[in-house]
Amino acid sequence: MDLSAFPPIAAILDAAYSLLMGLTALLKPVAGSAAAAASVIVLTLIVRAVLIPAGIAQAKAEQTRSRLAPKLNELRQRYKRNPERLQRETMKLYADEKTSPFAGCLPMLAQAPVVAIVYALFLHASIAGHANSLLTEQLFGVALGTSLAGAAVSGTVTVATVAVFAGVLAAIAGVAEATRRAFRPPVNDSADASLPVGAGLARLAGALQFTTAIVAMFVPLAAALYLAVTVTWTLGQRLALRRVYPLA
Repeated sequence: MDLSAFPPIAAILDAAYSLLMGLTALLKPVAGSAAAAASVIVLTLIVRAVLIPAGIAQAKAEQTRSRLAPKLNELRQRYKRNPERLQRETMKLYADEKTSPFAGCLPMLAQAPVVAIVYALFLHASIAGHANSLLTEQLFGVALGTSLAGAAVSGTVTVATVAVFAGVLAAIAGVAEATRRAFRPPVNDSADASLPVGAGLARLAGALQFTTAIVAMFVPLAAALYLAVTVTWTLGQRLALRRVYPLA
């Protein structure tokens, strides 16, 4: 069963299609053949601007978690042999502070359906019963519906495909490295040197920054552009908000 044909989903995709086509027509005099790609970038900026309040909430949540870290560590030491009591006391601490361990997750959760919509728009030949003209749009000679992995598997990969995706992936990886350096989690120096758990977690958190680049190889070019712009926006926004809401 094609979920894109399900009426509510088809209506959402059709509305998103109309928005992108409208933006493409608006940007055509300025961006020329890259107007559709530019419309994806503009759409990303609009979405991220709408999510600025959620980003502020996330920065506040990070500040709160930083402030509570010593108390949480104390609870772990006190109740390390009683997991149930530790869980109760931890949740009580969050409740007393009027926060949650999941506070600030909205920006990440809100991105998922938008990426899914962009992915679907450049995956289907028809949207809500009409031809999908977005599939004919290109960026530097590469169709916006092309994925690097898909082109490699099908044997249709070209020099232009490799060059365009290399630029997008390099941008994502560069932002990931800048994010890793700027927001590297602190390592607990008091941990047992024979069990470098803190260092391991720090390395894992840093590696996770690069998963977006891996995902970008498997999605259509339009979705990869969305990911590149959104991670760049996220880095800039976090740097700005960290100055306003510094960690303890």
